[in-house]
Amino acid sequence: MRVMLLDDDKFMLELLADMIAELGPHEVVAETDGRRALVALRLRPPDLLICDLSMPAMDGIDFLRAAAAQQYGGCVVLLSGVDGAVLRTAARLAEAQGLAILDACAKPLAAETLAALMERAATRCPPPPGPALDNNGK
Repeated sequence: MRVMLLDDDKFMLELLADMIAELGPHEVVAETDGRRALVALRLRPPDLLICDLSMPAMDGIDFLRAAAAQQYGGCVVLLSGVDGAVLRTAARLAEAQGLAILDACAKPLAAETLAALMERAATRCPPPPGPALDNNGK
């Protein structure tokens, strides 16, 4: 499974990437900047996107709005240290924009919770189509 992690905290990205690596041979793309993540999302859409809400420059809500505008078709897990009510509201907003929200979780994410989310994503989230390629694979 291809997983994109978006969080401005590099330690959190490393921690999540290590936890995912322990769960099997998954491809992990980690981004700290929402603008770069949008480009990666368009070029090689992940099956699962794990996105923090509180980030500088482009916060998670703005990122998810742009991802929905790009018609991202994979699953999304929201991850944040904000109040649970704010997290649930963000999930409802993202769903209203057409995103497939798998869950909204508080930080820190337990290894067992991540494993369960990855398992759910494997069965519920079809791989999004990649970019259109010509006959030469470009």
